[in-house]
Amino acid sequence: MAPAPHRFSAPPDRLPLFPDLAPCGCLGADARHAAWGSARGLRSHAGAECRDHRQPDGEDHGKRGPRGYDGGKRIRGRKRHIVVDVLGLLLVVIVHAAGIQDRDGAKEVLRTLVTRLPGLALIWADGGYAGKLVTWVATVLQRAVVIVKRPRHTQGFQVVQWRWIVERTFGWLNRSRRLSKDFEALPETTETWIRIAMIYLMVRRLAARP
Repeated sequence: MAPAPHRFSAPPDRLPLFPDLAPCGCLGADARHAAWGSARGLRSHAGAECRDHRQPDGEDHGKRGPRGYDGGKRIRGRKRHIVVDVLGLLLVVIVHAAGIQDRDGAKEVLRTLVTRLPGLALIWADGGYAGKLVTWVATVLQRAVVIVKRPRHTQGFQVVQWRWIVERTFGWLNRSRRLSKDFEALPETTETWIRIAMIYLMVRRLAARP
């Protein structure tokens, strides 16, 4: 008799596959390249990426797992670092405790980015990453980081060049109910949900093609 085919766990088992998916870090890579290729004609700056971070709102401070407090921003919980290309498609995501400063958390993100994309030449980032991080990237990773700052003497809402691409990606992710708040006990689980949300977005784009 032939062996029984492998099946996914039943719904009552909750999310038993996530501990195996999270360490992989490459979930959805093939789908991303397919969606990227379908819009390659829109890409005008080869080798350039945008990065940012966002603190999830309305989280439950009593949840388990690593969490922290950022005294400068007065936020408690976790931070989500993402790197996207100029189309807003996800390249790297890392979630860590809010007690880790942005510049320190960015080093792990950028190491992963350069390892996956060795041909990368230019990275845009917001003002939170200015200072020693720019020098560290140029010295250790031998890449260029350009800080995109908000124009001075501006009031109210202002679209900032390149940074709006990352903000739009966060808007896409926040449409997912699971990502609207920080529900997870493990940062790796949140990272996996972010990748799944991007896979869903890109599959819908591919399905809409004639």
